[in-house]
This record gives sequence, C-alpha cells and structure tokens, in this order.
Amino acid sequence: MFAALAAMFVIGIGALPLSAQSGRVNPFAMDLLEAHNKAREEVGVPRLSWSNRLAREAHEWAQHLASQGRMIHADREQRGGAGENLWTGHAGYYSAETMIGGFVAERRHFRHGTFPQVSITGNWRDVGHYTQVVWGGTREVGCAVARGETNDFLVCRYWPAGNIYNQRVF
Repeated sequence: MFAALAAMFVIGIGALPLSAQSGRVNPFAMDLLEAHNKAREEVGVPRLSWSNRLAREAHEWAQHLASQGRMIHADREQRGGAGENLWTGHAGYYSAETMIGGFVAERRHFRHGTFPQVSITGNWRDVGHYTQVVWGGTREVGCAVARGETNDFLVCRYWPAGNIYNQRVF
C-alpha cells in the first residue's frame, strides 16, 4: 500500500516517465503504459509510446478534476484533438493496472465493427474507453493522476485520437 501511495504522489506531480532532474524512470507512469500495451498486444495492434507532452496536458486536466471533485471530459478544443479516458477511485488504493483495467474491462461488451457500431449493447459508450485503449491508429499516450479530497483522478490522453466514426477500431 505504501509503495502505491508513493507512486501516486510521484505521478500526481508530474506523470513523466523520466524525471527532468534525475533522469530516473517513473515506475507508475511505466506501469500505466505497460497496462495499455498489454491490452493492445492481446488484439495485435502496435504498442503505444509514452508522450511527455500528453502527460503534462493530462496532469493539468487531472488537477482541474481533483479541484472540482468530479469527472468531466475536456472538450475537443481543450484537449487539442487528443483522445481522453478518465477514471476515479478512492485515493491511494489503486494500482496502474487496476485503473487501466477499468477501461479494458469494457471489452466484455465489445464487438468488431465500424465505430460506433462496436458494442453488443448497442451503445458505443459501453466500450468507448476500451476502444480508445486499443484503437489501431493511436500511437502515443500520456497519463496523470491528481488527488482530490477523497478520490484520485486519472486522465489519459491519446494521439492520434481514436473512436472515429466510420472507422474500424483495429
């Protein structure tokens, strides 16, 4: 538990895999990246690269969400056209794998097809986090976690964005 809290603190202040001062790898950021890439490997799409730019932008939005105490997506202009996934949970209790696992769990409703016809429920929102994680054309991800009063807020940004109408997920 202590290690998870320490990792959350580190990612909450920067989310960058390389510390600008020490050159050391941020293990929590790398765990977030690996959780994404594990899901992508399962469907045979290329691995994502970590983007410090996307992580910085995600950090700004995560801080905003934490200060508001609620989740709301940034609009397309605010995120510069990047894709976005959001997650929240009680502060200090969740690993990177669990956070990203929340997105990936939506695969139970996924069906292959052209977006937005990609959910067995008939509602693409039931799989939208998952489809962004595994979107074949996405190449970069950057994430950040910020702590609110009681919850941690995870923001992941993706470039290029997925969930594009009339395109196949992968």
